[in-house]
Amino acid sequence: MQGELQRLVDALAAYAGRPALIEDRRQRVVVYSEHTGLMDGVRQASILRRQSTPEVMAWLRDVGVMHARTPVHTPASQELGLLPRFCVPIRHRDLLLGFVWFIDPDGTMADADIAASGLMSELSLTMYRANLLGELASQRETETARTLLSDSEATRDESVRILREAGLIAGDGPATAVVAQLVGSTDDLPDEVTRLALEQALVTTRRWIGTRDALHLVRDDHAVLLLCGGRAGGRLSPEVAAKLLDDNLRQATRGLGTVERVVVGIGQTRPGLAEAVGSYEEALQAARLGVRMPALGPVVSWPRLGIYRLLTRLDSRHLNIADVHPGLQRLLRDQTNPVLLQTLERYLDLAGNAHATAEQLRLHRTTLYYRLRRIEDLADTDLKDGNERLCLHLALKLSRLTGAYQPTE
Repeated sequence: MQGELQRLVDALAAYAGRPALIEDRRQRVVVYSEHTGLMDGVRQASILRRQSTPEVMAWLRDVGVMHARTPVHTPASQELGLLPRFCVPIRHRDLLLGFVWFIDPDGTMADADIAASGLMSELSLTMYRANLLGELASQRETETARTLLSDSEATRDESVRILREAGLIAGDGPATAVVAQLVGSTDDLPDEVTRLALEQALVTTRRWIGTRDALHLVRDDHAVLLLCGGRAGGRLSPEVAAKLLDDNLRQATRGLGTVERVVVGIGQTRPGLAEAVGSYEEALQAARLGVRMPALGPVVSWPRLGIYRLLTRLDSRHLNIADVHPGLQRLLRDQTNPVLLQTLERYLDLAGNAHATAEQLRLHRTTLYYRLRRIEDLADTDLKDGNERLCLHLALKLSRLTGAYQPTE
């Protein structure tokens, strides 16, 4: 099928006397001819990344290519680095299958010439067959990946069996879930554009990992990547895969002004895909925690979250700092105490090691001891008491989680 599409795009390029590129209806690059002569940055990026960026997709959709039934001349966009184009929609019985794109800087391409050629009817039939096969395979994989997150153990076991028999995964071994969330005011973004950005980043990441070493799906407000241990030593670590997904999402959302940042969560590895639902729930919690606590960084690993693993599972009604340590609540109410709070947290993080605390905070030991005494007075506590230190430490982490304590570091 791919060879037939390559033959057709080369024939169309020769017919038009200029390079041609074919995209599917989701504006993913399917095939392209040899490119010589004038080419803009958008065309180069599309060929390298196999898909246009979301902002280019949104701009072209605004021009009306998704509803076109006849060739469309699209104008240039200086902001996007886009030259004028000639777009021929590929339809079979009015079903939109994709587009043939030509760069047309002088607007000399004639509407009737390409559309009337026998090549377009041949292309539409070939794309229809490819689309039918691709949709069936894609839907099967997506639905099966979705059922891997089911509550039913029997359903998950059956899903793994289907995936293995269909050859969609290299094998069933250690499985880790990675969840990505976009942070920002996405209300102004078309849902389809946001979903396409997530899908594009997932697909690109899977190409790096190995398409049979991972599965993916896009849910309501997040993207899911399931890493499955197929080839021994052949797949990337969850941390590297998460960093790749983070990088690819940043690329895919570049130019979408309402997306402020990306957060990726990693769950704990499970023995097999049928148990990956537990890893998914952890990865989702880790990502959501990262959204609330930017200080954790763009990639948040559940196994490394320490006490937050417990705190994230508490009902919001139980997140009362005063119940854990009333003295810390008093310190938090006084906005003049941020330095004392940061000193206290570092001191407790270092297990009460005054020397290490002074060194990390670059303080004279006398200054540190003064601050610690001040904290004891204001919070009515005794830092020599292990139980007091435990309650203060827990209350500090809880106040980070609720947003009551937001250190500047």
